[in-house]
Amino acid sequence: MKEYLKIKQQLLKMCFQFVEEKHNTISKSIASNKKDLFSETKSSAGDKHETGRAMIQLEMEKAGQQLSEVNKMQEALSKITIEKESEVVCLGSLIITDKGIFFLAISVGKAIVDAKDYFVVSTNSPIGNQLLGKKTGEIIPFNNAEILEVY
Repeated sequence: MKEYLKIKQQLLKMCFQFVEEKHNTISKSIASNKKDLFSETKSSAGDKHETGRAMIQLEMEKAGQQLSEVNKMQEALSKITIEKESEVVCLGSLIITDKGIFFLAISVGKAIVDAKDYFVVSTNSPIGNQLLGKKTGEIIPFNNAEILEVY
């Protein structure tokens, strides 16, 4: 197996783990909030009770939005085919520049594979957006980085 393919495979696996951890955290938060919502009992201070319920509702809405974002990340990852070779940077590309190595997937940040740093970025991020559609030899505005190789 080609070396870059192994690296892409490991980076993609890290992305899936990242999304799974986020999903689990949000799911636990939702379950906890539901429990709190049902255990919130009416007290003599009615306003305090209503405020408590409203705060829990806001937390539930926020968690729902976060869950929606995680689902979008999951969807983006499912579209990645690491075996696909392209001269043009696209979703799933491994991009080697003179300023660092990037994997275009979802926003995870720095990942380490075989003691090397990789930056896992989404197509919606500023740098991901600049990389998208570029070819070997082109310069991107971010740090005036030159694209050396695309896998």
